[in-house]
Amino acid sequence: MDVKKIKGGVTAPTGFLAAGIHAGIKPAPLPDLALLTSIHPGIMAGVLTQNRIMAPPVLLCHRQLKKHTGQAIIVNSGNANAFTGSQGTSDAMEMRRLVSAALRLPVDSVFVGSTGVIGRPLPMPAIREAVPPLIRLLSRSGHKLAAQAIMTTDTRPKEVAVQAEVGGQLVTIGGMAKGSGMIHPDMATMLAYLTTDAAITPRALQAALTRAVNETFNCISVDGDTSTNDTVLCLANGCAGNSTIQTGTPQWITFSSLLHEACLSLALQICRDGEGCTKIVEIIVRGTRSNREAKKIAQTIATSLLVKTAVFGEDPNWGRIVAAAGRAGVNFNPSKLSLQFNATRVVKNGQAVGGRAATEAQRIMRKKQYVMTLAVGNHPGHARLWTTDLSYDYVRINASYTT
Repeated sequence: MDVKKIKGGVTAPTGFLAAGIHAGIKPAPLPDLALLTSIHPGIMAGVLTQNRIMAPPVLLCHRQLKKHTGQAIIVNSGNANAFTGSQGTSDAMEMRRLVSAALRLPVDSVFVGSTGVIGRPLPMPAIREAVPPLIRLLSRSGHKLAAQAIMTTDTRPKEVAVQAEVGGQLVTIGGMAKGSGMIHPDMATMLAYLTTDAAITPRALQAALTRAVNETFNCISVDGDTSTNDTVLCLANGCAGNSTIQTGTPQWITFSSLLHEACLSLALQICRDGEGCTKIVEIIVRGTRSNREAKKIAQTIATSLLVKTAVFGEDPNWGRIVAAAGRAGVNFNPSKLSLQFNATRVVKNGQAVGGRAATEAQRIMRKKQYVMTLAVGNHPGHARLWTTDLSYDYVRINASYTT
């Protein structure tokens, strides 16, 4: 598959418009209200948070996704509308009514997202006043402001757009995401919105999105915390003119790979923008009896505070990595364990390699991005996750998040 990266974010696919505006939820002049629409009704797929405390917008998405259709998404930042009781539900429903009335769309075709501080009511008067000018701003170039309007502690917007031929027709996938803290695999701890002009069945789109999320967003960890508002939505409007993609066909495999590329790009952008992050580490675990066991080990290493602080300090203290693997609850023979940083092996068959290995490992750890590979046996299980370091700035940012 020949994948081409292009500009345009969520409006790169044919038939999509977007906008972002300052509504007054965050301090001026920061944009804090985004709108994404398709000129035609489309198919909507989604993957949502597994947190027991789900924000009203997420619960609303749960219900609407059962119909598999959509045409617009409105998202605010600066306020999560989470743990806000019946008022929060009413406010989320009003947000979609405001958009559906103004654009003359079925109310169930409008999806809602919120991100920010938990436990505060939405400033609905400000949102009511902002929706009409927001709609007037809708355009193909509005993707930039839309991507900015969904940011919270992010330092930069996150966008992607990729193209490839699917069944002889050029298909485009665009996306935008927010995420910096509260990032840990349990369904993509963040918001991400994807668009595509592909013609595809609801079942095929949901299967492709679920697969892509599990292999990308669910494989990143910044701080081990999962959010109340995690949402990934993908809207397909069929404007590419391709034959409708069915699950399991060669066209579906190609489309799924293209969607994976888009999601991986956004996931790694989130990692790079992790609160206080200075490094990204790709963790590969091999040799377990199952992929699930490998992922347990990888997640334990990825969330270990001792490992993350060693990464920040560029300290090749591989004992912390081995100790984390040992407490993951997976049965393996320590005498078969091997560990390497990029191509430099520091542990082989349960013993330190010695020599210049530690010096070379420290040199590798000075890089912005590198790979840790842990092998624990000869079984076929494997997993791949991405994690970040834990810096002084992470504590500073989160110690005063609401003040």
